Amino acid sequence: MSIDDPGVPGLPDDDRQVDLTDDDFVVLPEQTSDDTDRGWGEPGGGNDDWLLAERPPHWG
Repeated sequence: MSIDDPGVPGLPDDDRQVDLTDDDFVVLPEQTSDDTDRGWGEPGGGNDDWLLAERPPHWG
């Protein structure tokens, strides 16, 4: 067996075939529950509208 790829003896990673047709894998969400206002213990909603209205003049 090769140290680079212990599963396939003597076959470099560039030549190894990977089956991407399996649909049984789970895709992670783009945002986790702890990366939300509720996850941080803050009330929902937010002040995005106020922040956009109060942009400094040099932001154009």
